[in-house]
Amino acid sequence: MKIRFQKLLEMWFRTQPRRACPATLALCLRFLMHGTAAAVMDACLSSEQRSQHLQEGPCTPDGCSAPEGAPREEDTGGPPGGSNKIEPSLHSLQQFVPTDYESYTQEHYLFAGTKIVIQESIESYGAVVWPGATALCQYLEEHSEELNLQDAKILEIGAGPGLVSIVASILGAQVTATDLPDVLGNLQYNLLKNTLKRTAHLPEVRELVWGESLEQRFPRSSFHYDYVLASDVVYHHYFLDKLLATMAHLCQPGTVLLWANKFRFSTDYEFLDKFKQVFDTTLLAEFPDASVKIFQGILKWD
Repeated sequence: MKIRFQKLLEMWFRTQPRRACPATLALCLRFLMHGTAAAVMDACLSSEQRSQHLQEGPCTPDGCSAPEGAPREEDTGGPPGGSNKIEPSLHSLQQFVPTDYESYTQEHYLFAGTKIVIQESIESYGAVVWPGATALCQYLEEHSEELNLQDAKILEIGAGPGLVSIVASILGAQVTATDLPDVLGNLQYNLLKNTLKRTAHLPEVRELVWGESLEQRFPRSSFHYDYVLASDVVYHHYFLDKLLATMAHLCQPGTVLLWANKFRFSTDYEFLDKFKQVFDTTLLAEFPDASVKIFQGILKWD
């Protein structure tokens, strides 16, 4: 517990322009003791930089997805690749080595009638399921027939630990999950663990650095997706323009972008304004308790 809290505070302090007050630290500790990984990090990130547009309370992904009474298991024995309980077929398909975090947790979810176990670590933003992801999973589940996800080609931006990609795969889609290189090991582990021999299409994992080598890695002449998914990719970072350029590059005529986000900071709304300049935008759903909104974007063509 001491190690996890120390790592959490180190990550959080990187986002803070000034010293945190004792009340904020106490809030982080309270959530660390009682909340999920995403709730802990989200509470600390939002406590002093909360957007003036919203009054929000703490939210955990469990409110949207975890079945009542679902168990939550702790595993602090090292990276998932070292477990002797993993099927040999999963080992043979694992192309990326999971990051050797000092601690992991296992979070349980239930979507599309399927129990999903996600291995997370609060030592990386990309190894945690955030509120936008659970909201988007709920939306996909409730609108799967309307969206016609069976055999649909889907790419997820910033897939993190992979919950959204897993749910899309369970619903029948052909999924490509993308993220930064250091995230891919844990992402692929979670995808294989939850989809191998359980879905019609095994998800693909690919590296995608926003705004870099887009045409070389994802040439528009060769890659066409029915849906591009993104959840909680907008927060306090310096790559929002590159993110928007990446979204635009991956969308072609016929592509629908589904973006779910918890709105925490004023910069989130600034990004939304820029997003509306590039995409014809429709608000599809809101989750007020979690301050999450889901938007549909159709790329504007001049």
